[in-house]
Amino acid sequence: MPAPALEPAAEPVPTVRLRFSISYDGTEFHGWAPQPSARTVAGEVRTGLEHLFGRLRTLVVAGRTDAGVHATGQVCHADVDAERWATSGGAAKVLWRLRGILPPDVRVTGVEEIDPAFDARFSALARHYEYRIADDVWGVQPLKRRDTLAWNRPLDVDAMGRAAATLLGEHDFAAFCKRREGATTIRALSRLDVTRSDDGSILVAVSADAFCHSMVRSLVGALLAVGDGRRAAEWPVALLSRSERSSEVVVAPAHGLTLVRVDYPADRDGWLARDGATRRMRTLGSTTGD
Repeated sequence: MPAPALEPAAEPVPTVRLRFSISYDGTEFHGWAPQPSARTVAGEVRTGLEHLFGRLRTLVVAGRTDAGVHATGQVCHADVDAERWATSGGAAKVLWRLRGILPPDVRVTGVEEIDPAFDARFSALARHYEYRIADDVWGVQPLKRRDTLAWNRPLDVDAMGRAAATLLGEHDFAAFCKRREGATTIRALSRLDVTRSDDGSILVAVSADAFCHSMVRSLVGALLAVGDGRRAAEWPVALLSRSERSSEVVVAPAHGLTLVRVDYPADRDGWLARDGATRRMRTLGSTTGD
């Protein structure tokens, strides 16, 4: 008996790559990454985009924020049906429609078609975070309670700043990271500033090419210990000699942290070069890798 004829394989649907800028209040989210039984930013964004473009081929983010962490400058890319994009009415129309689809705690603030060489994660040059703290005796202003940590002791900003300066540069931040199998904890920290704002709150600005898991909140936790006098300003840098996570470092609460910006090269050649460098495993003194 002859074998049944095979049906011809379906032609692949042409796609285009779109870059999205995203902001969200992380309070009610279990982080960015999809989870089968929890509300996540990626889940809401994917639902909204698939309402417009059908099933997504990809959805890649610059930085997978943890539960409770906010963003004003998150970036992701998705490969969508080219015909649906062509007939969507353009960026302004897409943003308007997503405004009505997405819940109020997540907004897509920008969309553009981009070369497929762009990768939201691997093409990134730097991520920039801010952590907000209030050490007023009465706590946090009610309108700031979702994105500002209330600290119950006065903080010495100068001491925190001295400690922060010693951590700049490329180091193995194993003491400040939750290690992941097969991942390096070597990072190049380009900014760690501690300043007191005009309203009395404290801002910790943190920038690096990339961060390992819980690194930013661990750095802030160490600086808080210095600021309230529990530790000397020389203590955080001494932890860099350790090869594994330090139990002495308390991870600061998530809600004070916001991803404010992600930097990228200006063009396709830059994206490809950065992508190749990021994918290489980093060692101290080596070319940048993730």
